[in-house]
Amino acid sequence: MVKYEQKIKIKSLAEDERPREKLMRQGRKQLSNAEILAIIIGKGSTAETAVELSQRILSSYDNDWHKLDNASIKDLCQFYGIGEAKAIAIIAAIELGRRRENSPKEPVKKINSSKDAFDLMHAAMADLNHEEFWILILKTDNSVKSRHMISRGGFSGTVADPKVIFKLALEQSASYLVLMHNHPSGNLVPSAEDIKITKKLIEVGLIHDLPVLDHLIVGNGSYYSMADEGII
Repeated sequence: MVKYEQKIKIKSLAEDERPREKLMRQGRKQLSNAEILAIIIGKGSTAETAVELSQRILSSYDNDWHKLDNASIKDLCQFYGIGEAKAIAIIAAIELGRRRENSPKEPVKKINSSKDAFDLMHAAMADLNHEEFWILILKTDNSVKSRHMISRGGFSGTVADPKVIFKLALEQSASYLVLMHNHPSGNLVPSAEDIKITKKLIEVGLIHDLPVLDHLIVGNGSYYSMADEGII
């Protein structure tokens, strides 16, 4: 590990520069990402303050919380000043944020656009390192009746079984379906297989008088809509 020269400790900083005091005086929204992470870490090391250590960690992940979210305990312990306890605290705090995003919210009343579907589902599908295939079951007025994960796969694919999808949809008296899956790579361009299964599901839906309105591919905080692009 790299050694650092002795530096000032965080308790020796001016009060304006201490993240805990700053939060109490100015509120949480005034904290930088590094200051928030510093509060989670608690202490720095003999070499640097918790804020400096946090800045170094965030910089290594391009100041991107989504990238830091994928860091393991072993990855974080590579940073001088981070042991298992601090690494676990960081991972737990990020997971808490993810669960907050995934906690029940007031449901979207209607899916009137691809963005409505994305806004409803992106928190559940963000930052996954594997593919998941979901469906939204809509009522006649396009309001969301329920949402279901159909399958979970590996990094490069998952299975969308028409029998499973339409059995579930018919049991719930669905009027419309919206299909969604993620690309962990962040590449939103649909594969030939993505397009093939979408067209197959559309055909099966027409047989059951159950239209498929859209198929969204989610990744890197954005999405690709096959309906918007004219594939559906």
